[in-house]
Amino acid sequence: MNLPLLEEQHYKSQDYTINTLPKAEYADCTFINCNFDNSDLSNIVFSQCDFIDCNFSNADVMHTTLDDVTFTGCKILGVLFQNCNAFLLSFKFINCTLNLSSFYQLKITRTNFSNCIMHQVDFTETEAKYVIFKDCDLYQSIFDRTNLEHSDFTSAYNFNINPNLNQLKQASFSKENISGLLESFNIKILD
Repeated sequence: MNLPLLEEQHYKSQDYTINTLPKAEYADCTFINCNFDNSDLSNIVFSQCDFIDCNFSNADVMHTTLDDVTFTGCKILGVLFQNCNAFLLSFKFINCTLNLSSFYQLKITRTNFSNCIMHQVDFTETEAKYVIFKDCDLYQSIFDRTNLEHSDFTSAYNFNINPNLNQLKQASFSKENISGLLESFNIKILD
């Protein structure tokens, strides 16, 4: 499918729940304070785009390309990122809320999550090597058969990762959050 190319465009305060975002290839575009709540973003290409203070809750990202995309201050609830086009998939998240989203079976190597609220996010069977979870709240997020080798959890909190079920070689943790590796063993840690 040949999509029209839209380059270096700026979109501000657009409500795409009313008027659907046109199917296109968006390159070096910026979206500020736009509403994509429950929007159909399937088969759209976003390359080197910035999304700032946008709402992506329950957006349909089936076959959507996210190539070098940055999400800053976005509300991203219930998004099934595993439905995205896996080719060239790369993104980072800064000050975002990603509750109930899923990265099931995705390769998200070297992804940065910074100061994100990530409650009940599914990382089942995800290849998450060299991922940084800086100051992230991972309350009830699911790590099951997840490859977390070389990932950085030193400032993450509220996580529960079973070392028997996940690959943790060379992953980094701090003394303050190491209990998140022991919860599954029902061990009490006293001060």
